[in-house]
Amino acid sequence: ESSTPRLVKGLRITPSTNGYIVYDARRERVHYLNHTAALVMDLCTGRNSLAEIVTLVGAAYGLPRKPAREVGALVRQLAGEGLIALDS
Repeated sequence: ESSTPRLVKGLRITPSTNGYIVYDARRERVHYLNHTAALVMDLCTGRNSLAEIVTLVGAAYGLPRKPAREVGALVRQLAGEGLIALDS
């Protein structure tokens, strides 16, 4: 997959002990993200491909294999919640 996920504009992101609290004013919704979801959101710069994000998350956690399925599912979930956009 060649998409380069990026954050949606207008989100209010507040670091918390457990990750991030994200307020989406357009949808009037609050999201509580754990550390892994916060890391993935940070990597969704519009410059990193999904494959690069998978590699970086694996390296950050010292995983023996790339977490492609898990990161892909998380990216789709964040996109479904309107927090990131998937550009091809």
